[in-house]
Amino acid sequence: MIVVDTSVWVAAFRDSDGVPARVLRQLLDADDVALAVPARTELLSGASRRDRPALRRALSALPLLYPTDDTWVTIDGWVTRAADAGQSFSLGDLLIGAVAAEIGALVWSLDADFERMQKLKLIERYAP
Repeated sequence: MIVVDTSVWVAAFRDSDGVPARVLRQLLDADDVALAVPARTELLSGASRRDRPALRRALSALPLLYPTDDTWVTIDGWVTRAADAGQSFSLGDLLIGAVAAEIGALVWSLDADFERMQKLKLIERYAP
């Protein structure tokens, strides 16, 4: 399973012929995509009023990953590990990474913060 970050979705929406869009279509066709709640929220909040209903319907077909009590415990440990290494991450990125890690999924992002998370062995990234 691949948890697709907002950055990939935005790149795919902006250029439907680009590599992110092509790979994302393949993953969607193979039912290999899951959506973390923070990414869904970011996508819907960035959509126009006209596009939002169709986007909401399309995203509803994907497995949605919600944080649990265990997610917050994971994030607490990650914050400590990251701070000890001189790193910090946004709450949204930590949530996306943690819910992906909980199900053993890879994270696909164009955001360099997830590369740093992988270097700290917090997540595993998908690289098409």
